[in-house]
Amino acid sequence: MNTKEVKEILASAKKNDVFLMEAVWSRFFPASVEIRQLLAQGEVGEVKVVRSEFGLVTQTLKETEKDLGGGALLRIGIYCLQFISMVFNGEKPECIQATGCLETGVDETLVVTLKYSKNRMGVFICSLGAQLPNDAVIVGTKGTIKIPTSMWCPTALVVNGKETQYPVPEPYLPLYFINSTGMRYEAEEVRQCLLKGLKESTVMSHADSLLLAEMKDEIRRQVGVVYSQDCQ
Repeated sequence: MNTKEVKEILASAKKNDVFLMEAVWSRFFPASVEIRQLLAQGEVGEVKVVRSEFGLVTQTLKETEKDLGGGALLRIGIYCLQFISMVFNGEKPECIQATGCLETGVDETLVVTLKYSKNRMGVFICSLGAQLPNDAVIVGTKGTIKIPTSMWCPTALVVNGKETQYPVPEPYLPLYFINSTGMRYEAEEVRQCLLKGLKESTVMSHADSLLLAEMKDEIRRQVGVVYSQDCQ
């Protein structure tokens, strides 16, 4: 829920000498792996702007109730935020500016701008009250990388105008979430880490989780979302 709780979980994992990884499944999709490789190879040059959107219309209690950790940021905005952080290689932004609309004490819609060193920018919109395009784009000095849809579970990339598909395995049973068979990729990451005796993943590290928690806390502070866990 907040940085304090993340620190407690990390400390417990270290004390008990066990593996721990935040289950940000988006980072392990083949398309996400390809994005990191393209950036490392300088395919689009120096990244200048990253934009991501995730919005849907929902009234379910787990999404909107404060006592259940509801709100656009924690429920779906995390996918936009982690994407920007991944592209900027886990760098801490110099400045965060956030504004939003509150419903039932939590954020229904948020617009967040993150300013990084060397005048690089990240911006995302997340909403539980509006259906958004749910795409993402990375703009560099030499080109662009775009996730055309479902940016949190990507199966296609458009790199400098050329589209490539990265399909997930077909399901044997009906799915509740789109592209849910893609959860096997993060499961395989955990398996490989355990086989190697690692205590964390380099793809979604403890430092990554801590940074995301700190950024989410600052965003919530600016828009005025306070959970009971913040007062403990």
